[in-house]
Amino acid sequence: MFNFLINYTKKSSLRNIIFCFLGGLLMGLSVAPTNFYLLAWIALIPLWMSLYRSNLTAILSSFCWGLGYHGFALFWITGIHPMTWMGVSWFNSLIIAIFCWFFITLWGAILVTLWGSILTRIVKQNNSPIINLIYGVTIWCLLEKIWSFSPLWWTSLSFTQSPYNLAILQLLKLSGTTIITAIIVLVNGLFAENIILILKENKGYKFISYGLIIVIISHSIGYLMYQEKIVDRAENKIKIGIIQGNIPNEIKLYDSGFKTAFINYTKGYNYLAEKGVDIILTPETALPFFYEDIVKNSAIAEAIQVKKIPLLLGGFDRIDQNRYTNSLFSLNDEGKVISKYDKIKLVPLGEYIPFRAVFGNLIRRLSPLDTELMAGKKEQLLNTPFGKAIVGICYDSAFSEIFRYQALKGGEFIITASNNAHYDDTMPEQHHAQDVMRSIETDRWMARATNTGYSGIVDPHGNTIWISDINKYQTYAGEIYRRDTITPYVKWGDWLIFVLVVLLLSVTIYQWFK
Repeated sequence: MFNFLINYTKKSSLRNIIFCFLGGLLMGLSVAPTNFYLLAWIALIPLWMSLYRSNLTAILSSFCWGLGYHGFALFWITGIHPMTWMGVSWFNSLIIAIFCWFFITLWGAILVTLWGSILTRIVKQNNSPIINLIYGVTIWCLLEKIWSFSPLWWTSLSFTQSPYNLAILQLLKLSGTTIITAIIVLVNGLFAENIILILKENKGYKFISYGLIIVIISHSIGYLMYQEKIVDRAENKIKIGIIQGNIPNEIKLYDSGFKTAFINYTKGYNYLAEKGVDIILTPETALPFFYEDIVKNSAIAEAIQVKKIPLLLGGFDRIDQNRYTNSLFSLNDEGKVISKYDKIKLVPLGEYIPFRAVFGNLIRRLSPLDTELMAGKKEQLLNTPFGKAIVGICYDSAFSEIFRYQALKGGEFIITASNNAHYDDTMPEQHHAQDVMRSIETDRWMARATNTGYSGIVDPHGNTIWISDINKYQTYAGEIYRRDTITPYVKWGDWLIFVLVVLLLSVTIYQWFK
């Protein structure tokens, strides 16, 4: 493999750019649903090596690598086409799908390009490989951290290891996604720097050995953490019922969908209540109505009065005449709302129009979206009859700080509710991978309900105890436990990024004085 890379780098700049694009595709292959997570540990090598070429070649290589990775990993977003069921014409639907995929891919590619543009100037200053590695790792992690504050965030390099590489994922408990991203970039950088040294000075495999040692040590530490027994007290057990309603988007917002939703969720509620569960969970907007309309003469409201089992119900909450939220309502055994959680991270174009002042008129020509949801407040915590819950609705799952905040404020178990029916089958698997990471970071049990799949139960080590079928109506009664542990990540947040920045500043000052 390394000899092939060495020979290939001697070719033209165009071939180097193509090779970087292929490296990005390899990184994209490491993301769920494929089980090729090992590719992430070598897929960055061609990009790192391209930094030693001309500035233009390095920048174009970085851009193409980003296109390959993010474009491949996020291709599932084109599954929103066709949206004819929403009243969008087939052609306009195609334009929207292509635009969404292109824009989000471009967003990720720009970040990689920025990293390459900065680092290519650093590596050509005749620094030691160690200095280059410090800059490369820190700048990548810093850019990812900045990226995570944007409305478009999904494909961190750490994401390539979920949900299959549970050993390395245990390190999420220490400092969140940054620690795994840092190790992946560091190992790729060590391999690449060693190849560069071989090309320049025909030296041995010292840095490759260091990279392999880091892989072994990091996975060994994670494996030891994974082997720790999950200790839960019997009195903290919650028997939870999950309903996967399987209401296709094509009918969800029409009379047939409304009728099917009430039938499926009422039937599922009654069935699980007979199973003796403590509480029942439904997906995001399981009943796509305002809550006050749901409780008026609906079969599920009557069922709660009879069965007396608390319910976590997905629906809408009206703020005023023109504003509403995507919410999860916590109902007690009398059907009264004791708490609710409003979705924080709304989906651009699907739930609100970004840059409305600039693009609003254009979007309205293409889409029938004539109203917008309101985002929930960042500081939320859902109360249930069984304690405080950490909640994420759909896109919230990609943003670890939402879950960290709720865990720090006393959330004892995780509940996620999603639709997932908008896209192809790849997206639900990637969504499950996001939730696995959130469960590990906070050391919490998780129950997740989706409309069409994949619903599931995940333990604090990231093991999937149960997962549903795709595009199938299902109910399930399982067990989760309340926990009050505080991981280093929950307690201190992403402390590693601060350590890396301090290290980078120290190296920069040293270089300046030198």
